[in-house]
Amino acid sequence: MNNKDRLILALAALLRAERETRGALMEALEEDSISREALLAILSDPIPIVTQEDIEFAERFAMSRHLPIGGKG
Repeated sequence: MNNKDRLILALAALLRAERETRGALMEALEEDSISREALLAILSDPIPIVTQEDIEFAERFAMSRHLPIGGKG
């Protein structure tokens, strides 16, 4: 696995983590189980703009190369 492939895998993992974080935040907001202070801290942290299309592309690319996600290369 070359450095480009490792970078792509790292970016795909980052995108997946951000998607999961946003999902957890939405769930917390819907259940009204997050404090104002926690919400302000989350909102003050810059979030990169990533689309669902970006995530799907990175995941398709990684899978098309049969690259191990999180494994040794």
